[in-house]
Amino acid sequence: MQSPDPRMPARPTSDDPVFAAVITPHRSLDRDSTRLVLTLCCIATVVSSIPFILLGAWPVAWFFGVDLIALFIAFHVNFKTARRMEEVILTPIDLLLRSVSHRGERRERRFNPLWTRLDRREDDEFGLQELCLVSQGERVVIARDLSPHERESFAREFGEALARVKKGH
Repeated sequence: MQSPDPRMPARPTSDDPVFAAVITPHRSLDRDSTRLVLTLCCIATVVSSIPFILLGAWPVAWFFGVDLIALFIAFHVNFKTARRMEEVILTPIDLLLRSVSHRGERRERRFNPLWTRLDRREDDEFGLQELCLVSQGERVVIARDLSPHERESFAREFGEALARVKKGH
């Protein structure tokens, strides 16, 4: 048996991705930055509460504490939803849409790329608002975690890849 020549480029197979993307929600703060912000908020709450407690207006300090707890809860929920993920993999014979919810629930959908089209809903003022895969009467929204500008870029690249697959790669 003859070994393949390393100088020759490998022929693409039907399993090789033509397009692949992983989409996750944008988060402006990482865990360390969030800890810093929350620590500074705690310090500001304590420092702001001291004069009210000394003047006998302790309910004001209690409300400061309630606000701080609400802020902690909001950041906790924000980080939980950041676990969401969407993966789009296009091969010449298959289009795989895999999504994982913030609870860890996995969902996988497969489409025939020859029967799939990309549907766009645009707004004149705000840009590309919704991007959908449409195949055999099924409509699935994709890339909802991207900003309109990022969604436009994704749609352009994915649309070109889908067109290449339909033309025979």
